[in-house]
Amino acid sequence: MFVDSHCHLDLLELDKLGLSLDQVIAQATTEKIQHMLCVCVSLSKFEQMAQQVADYPMVSISCGEHPLHQHDQVDPDLLLKYCQRSDVVAVGETGLDYFYSAETKASQQAAFVNHIAVANRVNKPLIIHTREARQDTLDLMRSYKAENAGGVLHCFTESWDMAKAAMDMGFYISISGIMTFRNANELRDVVKKIPLDRLLIETDAPYLAPVPFRGKTNQPAYVTAVAKAIAELKGISVEDLAQVTTDNFYQLFTAVNKPN
Repeated sequence: MFVDSHCHLDLLELDKLGLSLDQVIAQATTEKIQHMLCVCVSLSKFEQMAQQVADYPMVSISCGEHPLHQHDQVDPDLLLKYCQRSDVVAVGETGLDYFYSAETKASQQAAFVNHIAVANRVNKPLIIHTREARQDTLDLMRSYKAENAGGVLHCFTESWDMAKAAMDMGFYISISGIMTFRNANELRDVVKKIPLDRLLIETDAPYLAPVPFRGKTNQPAYVTAVAKAIAELKGISVEDLAQVTTDNFYQLFTAVNKPN
């Protein structure tokens, strides 16, 4: 069984897919996707997202404000209120993105610090997005004791040195379909080095569909393609890769009810 550790079910353009959300979940189940974590990117849309997936026991939710949504202005009190909910299993998506929005660096950093503080207060793991902000991401993680909450660097595309530094703080590294792209040789070299007990897999749906689904809208069912690519790279069976990444998911996100 597989777990999609990071997707955005509320952002799927279902009309473009020609599917209902019921059918998306059903397709994932057919592909042996046991669980999905639907990750929030905007506090203003959190309640809508939570309601949209509330009827699916195989879907958990997080709460946070993506660094590229800083124009929404992160309300730390509202973030804390939402993250205290029993159905919220993680804090994020948070972090730093200087690739797309370097001009909002200061507000991104302030928001990231708020998320780390909330994660430590509610004792729930962080879901961290980082792009072109390696040193600042690690510095803020260290300075504000992100290791107390733990968490994951999701959709990882950075260097081995950054991955190792995050893992040294107890964090997991999540790999998306990007590693299947033709020009992702550097990332594949990093994936080879990541210990199995620190590894998660994800789709980041509806974005970044893996080969052989490039050009299509991504969905949780496609996480199996990510798993197959990683298993081949590491020289292990897909079944073993699925088992270890599923076990890692439940070890990190302890508030998720693990099926018997």
